[in-house]
Amino acid sequence: MVNTHDSAIVNGILPWVAGIDEAGRGPLAGPVVAAAVVLDPAWPIDGLADSKKLSARRREALAIEIRAHALAWGIGRADVEEIDRLNILHATMLAMQRAVAALPRLPDRAMIDGNRCPALACESVAIVGGDDSEPAISAASILAKTARDAEMLALHALLPQYGFDRHMGYPTARHIDALKRHGPADCHRRSFAPVRRCLE
Repeated sequence: MVNTHDSAIVNGILPWVAGIDEAGRGPLAGPVVAAAVVLDPAWPIDGLADSKKLSARRREALAIEIRAHALAWGIGRADVEEIDRLNILHATMLAMQRAVAALPRLPDRAMIDGNRCPALACESVAIVGGDDSEPAISAASILAKTARDAEMLALHALLPQYGFDRHMGYPTARHIDALKRHGPADCHRRSFAPVRRCLE
């Protein structure tokens, strides 16, 4: 998924600085999703913050604004099979690389939320707490979260017994109970201990 304004590519005067963040490292089910966002300095977006601090309604409204007015944005994901094969850290780095690859061109610089950077062909810096301090990372946090939530709601429609619409795959008491009663589905991460225990 990608969006770009033609004027941003033609202009090329200001350096492209991408904010990168992910959603879904902790859940027991579903993909890990990352987003890369290059904001337009001429079109500031009010209210950007760490997606976890925003209501679902506010996140959705901001996501629409980000997709409409950012210079560019890209979404990348790593699926459950990749998470189980690579481990969640490496799968997260892969999702971030795919988000950057979805941009129309390589950023001049990338700011990544957290303390690790994926291997990118541009200057990159890790910023702990960046999703609450750097607007571009906040925007990426919001796009990653809303994109992943949409996937989990689609999974809920197929597998309502797990209650994904309430916990989005995170290890809540309700989710653990559903795992024990129904066993893991294909969307569950078998490398995660609570899921693995249900298979023993």
